[in-house]
Amino acid sequence: MSGATGMVAAGHQTTAEVGAEVLRAGGNAVDAAVAAMLASWVCEPLLTGPGAGGYMLVAGAGEEPTLLDFFVAAPGHGADVDHAPLEAVEVSFGDATQTFHCGAASCGVPGSPAGIAAAAERWGTLPLSDLAAPAARLAREGVPLNEAQAYVFEILEAILRSTPGALDEFTRDGLPLALGEPFASPQLAETIERLGTDGAAPFYTGDIADAIVAEVQELGGLLDLADLAAYEVIAREPAAAEYRGRTILTNPPPSAGGALLVLAFSRLQQICPEGVPTNAQLLEVVDEAQALRTPQFTAGLIDPDFMRRFLAANLGSTTHVSVIDNDGRACSVTCSNGEGSAVVVPGTGIHLNNMMGEEDLNPLGFFRAAPGQRLPSMMAPTVVMASDASAELAIGSAGSNRIRSAILQVVVNLIDHGSGVQAAVNAPRFHSEGGTLFAEPGVDLSGVDVGERELAKFRAANLFFGGTQVVARDLKSGRCEGGGDPRRGGAAVGL
Repeated sequence: MSGATGMVAAGHQTTAEVGAEVLRAGGNAVDAAVAAMLASWVCEPLLTGPGAGGYMLVAGAGEEPTLLDFFVAAPGHGADVDHAPLEAVEVSFGDATQTFHCGAASCGVPGSPAGIAAAAERWGTLPLSDLAAPAARLAREGVPLNEAQAYVFEILEAILRSTPGALDEFTRDGLPLALGEPFASPQLAETIERLGTDGAAPFYTGDIADAIVAEVQELGGLLDLADLAAYEVIAREPAAAEYRGRTILTNPPPSAGGALLVLAFSRLQQICPEGVPTNAQLLEVVDEAQALRTPQFTAGLIDPDFMRRFLAANLGSTTHVSVIDNDGRACSVTCSNGEGSAVVVPGTGIHLNNMMGEEDLNPLGFFRAAPGQRLPSMMAPTVVMASDASAELAIGSAGSNRIRSAILQVVVNLIDHGSGVQAAVNAPRFHSEGGTLFAEPGVDLSGVDVGERELAKFRAANLFFGGTQVVARDLKSGRCEGGGDPRRGGAAVGL
């Protein structure tokens, strides 16, 4: 979609429409993003929610570029306390499989309620209660599952069937909700309204916190009241890379994805200083970034000086919302519930995350993170700034380890190939990891040295390769163009 003066791109049509309506009502990009985030709890209920965590990047229109970190933190008990075992679940994407873990022991400290409240207080112009109202209404009325969400419910069936709470919340007659069936949750509606009226306090030191801990500990998890009370949202300076005369701002350490994305863009600028990069060159930088994700890399992320040293040494079951408003303010926010723990807190509609059971987030081993430590997420909300410090692109993606390769390829499509936004998002992608080169149909592998990799060819575009939502702004006219990723049911809605 193009031609608007403000635009929202999100992982669901209704999510984007809620955000766009806030822009029409005079709200700014952060207001729109907050309303869209809350709506996504209902429209994309297995990917995000009040039990999730994430990151928000705000830049442009004179704002000091800031990354708001409200990602999931490790609970404080640690590995020496008895807890229920993690429950392994194999999830099939049709042409690839991935093992996840659920259960109460997989629950980390959720950050989304605190992040939403902090973003609204820091940048918002409309009351949080007004921003929460559309999502609460959707939760009461129900949102029919679209094709993408029905697929998510289908592939996560084993998780949804693993606890009585998840069965009650996400299934009908013991079967996952299917295409066209509405997801509704009056209890979630009340929880959203509480956040709108009372802010984040009830979730961390009040009655909702008590309910969360009671359910988690009853089921053998580690999360306790001290973990919730100690949780804080952290404002960070974004990581930055120079590429084609632009500055790419993204998620800094202790997140892992942003650091690797900065390296990839910086290396691509080195090996292809002008012209259009080939897929062989893109694969080279994707492989280099993946190879550097070692235990030493993960352990070093908590060092405040890590980003500078990292670049100096090496340069020699998620959803995303992107917004640009009338003033050119960009807001890029990525949230994730993982695949969900299957722990649904009674009376609240809160489905807690399973981040402590995500192998990608625990490369040093499960239950090794220090109490309160942010887990090293691959999420990388990104804003591309033009040479005059105007926001040109707001972009981000879902997709676990595929996030950085998805963002890299879409930005190259936009900047180097000159593709329209929707075409850049739709273009086939590849990803290299663990000795396998994964490729969607239509990827040009001519000139690419596959080497000893196993080649996994998908039969169709797949949410395995991310869900990239993009808004681009023409710096001369101020008009916006947006693209929603069809792999995850994405949509773009403008004024």
